[in-house]
Amino acid sequence: MTRIGGTWQNWGRSAQVKPLRVERPRSPEGVQRAVVAAVAQGLTIKAVGAGHSFTGIAVAPGVLLELDDLQGLVSADRATGRVTLLAGTRLHRIPGLLAPFGLAMENLGDIDRQSISGAISTGTHGTGAGFGGLAAQVVGATLVTAAGEFLRVDDEHNAEMLPAVALGLGALGILTEVTLQCVPAFAMAAIDEPAPLDDVLASLDHRVEASDHFEFYWFPHTDVALTKRQTRVPESTRRQPLPVIGRWIDETLLSNGVYRVVCAAGQVAPAITPPFNRLAVKLTGDRRYTELSHRVLTQSRTVRFREMEYALPADHVVPAFRSVRALIEQRGWRIEFPIEVRFAAADDRWLSTAYGRATGYIAVHRYWRADPSEYFEAVEQIMLEHGGRPHWGKLHTLTADRLREIYPRFEDFTALRDELDPDRRFTNRYLDRVLGS
Repeated sequence: MTRIGGTWQNWGRSAQVKPLRVERPRSPEGVQRAVVAAVAQGLTIKAVGAGHSFTGIAVAPGVLLELDDLQGLVSADRATGRVTLLAGTRLHRIPGLLAPFGLAMENLGDIDRQSISGAISTGTHGTGAGFGGLAAQVVGATLVTAAGEFLRVDDEHNAEMLPAVALGLGALGILTEVTLQCVPAFAMAAIDEPAPLDDVLASLDHRVEASDHFEFYWFPHTDVALTKRQTRVPESTRRQPLPVIGRWIDETLLSNGVYRVVCAAGQVAPAITPPFNRLAVKLTGDRRYTELSHRVLTQSRTVRFREMEYALPADHVVPAFRSVRALIEQRGWRIEFPIEVRFAAADDRWLSTAYGRATGYIAVHRYWRADPSEYFEAVEQIMLEHGGRPHWGKLHTLTADRLREIYPRFEDFTALRDELDPDRRFTNRYLDRVLGS
């Protein structure tokens, strides 16, 4: 997230707004005062995190709340593994906050720049067929409602609301605290290696079942999949981190520095994209290491891009992927960013992309200076044909009418929204589109 003058824009430069007012509360009570004032003035009010959503979900045309000062640990219980964090806490700070208690988050996405409230509210997930997304780890939350009141939701208070509040799209109120069910700290043994794409697709079910965490990337115009598989091991396991120089070459120089230059050049001369993609799969993705969980699950991403991701029933991933591969070839597109395939366990969060079903994810990207519309819209049609649900924080074109059909608890969520925010103080254009006004 950045602000230039009075204009806020997200990381992917796909959404921006000039809010009427910006406030920076330093406490939950400060959030409450801001909500009360906005409601009294008839203004909408929304909190923004790190701006890592590609949709307009965080756009705040009325009052914009920056929660950068609302970070840190509220409480931690080593015995139960339950940890409460202030809502603005960045994911990359959480491992350090949990370390003194010997705890870790059960799973993470591949980027850790988001705030915890933004990550759960948009459905951020990692990979691993036995593990849910970040919202599935939420066992409690406190939010400020449009009535200007604190609402606690957990096992003992308003428990029936938890499946909605844990992944609430920012539509139910402003989160001030989030309680997570953490696990004992652990390490991961990781193997990154290239493999023939056709072999990976033919054996995908086995590969997913054989590892705690499995994912793969495919650079269009190649016949190689870059696979990543990880096994959870005790924290006491001897660590074998990547060599400092080797990691810098792979992740900083090649994956970010050189890649940024090539992506930019590809906008002028698209013909360089296929040969570079073939070179990229030869230079990266072949390494073994053992490290603490958060150092394995997350990656540094500095090349700016835009993304669309759809969640599919897990057994639809291979046919949908094959269709996208054929589409790129048929259209003759030069696609510079890899396609990412991940997995997640079913969960009970009403608006979770993995609600009620074992899920596979297919994510497509374009360099931020490229127009992604034609590519994304064509891929979206394939995803919908395979029962896809769009990631709330990533680009898609669906409206409430279609989303109502693919989320069994959609009406329950909007009914709770009517109860907590009848005058739509927490809405914006994106939420009006996906939830109805």
